[in-house]
Amino acid sequence: MKQIAILLVTAIFVQTGVVRQALAEETRTPSITIQAQGVVDAEPDMATIVLGVSTRASEAQAAFEATTESASKILDALSGLGIADKDVQTRAITLTPIQKGDYDGDTPPEIVAYEASNQVTVRVLNLDELGKVLDSVAGAGANTLQGLQFGLAEPGPLRDQARAAAVKDAIRQAGMYAEAAGLKLGRILSIETRGGYGAPMMMEAASFSSAKRSVAKGEVSVTDEIGVEFELVAQ
Repeated sequence: MKQIAILLVTAIFVQTGVVRQALAEETRTPSITIQAQGVVDAEPDMATIVLGVSTRASEAQAAFEATTESASKILDALSGLGIADKDVQTRAITLTPIQKGDYDGDTPPEIVAYEASNQVTVRVLNLDELGKVLDSVAGAGANTLQGLQFGLAEPGPLRDQARAAAVKDAIRQAGMYAEAAGLKLGRILSIETRGGYGAPMMMEAASFSSAKRSVAKGEVSVTDEIGVEFELVAQ
């Protein structure tokens, strides 16, 4: 009798668990998760230039000193245009031996010269002065232009607009799917942020003269991506 009682109690527990699982499945809230993106385009109000000077000489010290002198003139020119010190940053200073021949395992290649370079990153907050900046640094000795990038000095407000646009897009998409399924949207169950980013206008330039001829500001894009889970209810 005792064994029968134990089996009966076990059966009751098992049956109760099955019933609870079935009830949980029946009461589970139907939902849909949407991936959405908001994009806001705007005219740029700043530019970032990577420029510098590169000098080659037979002696390392001569190359380095010539480059340092030209870099100092470039910084003075930028200061004379009213560009703040905080908007000018040294990017890289290098000194590279120029070799002739290949290493054959016994004799190292001959060093025939040295090349020194100094690169700086400059933020130009007044785009009307961009052409003047390019002219001025070229006149001061800059002979390398790695690139020019247009962007936004204060992207925060546009990023907020992109976030709001992403939410609206998620609601639009979810409503379309719900209607097609004969349902309607309920509560928002969760919002997962995927992060935002800016898509600057990039321009690569081989020379300062070609940069001045081909500069076009265009537009920059600020983007935000989210995942939103909506409750679905009967119509």
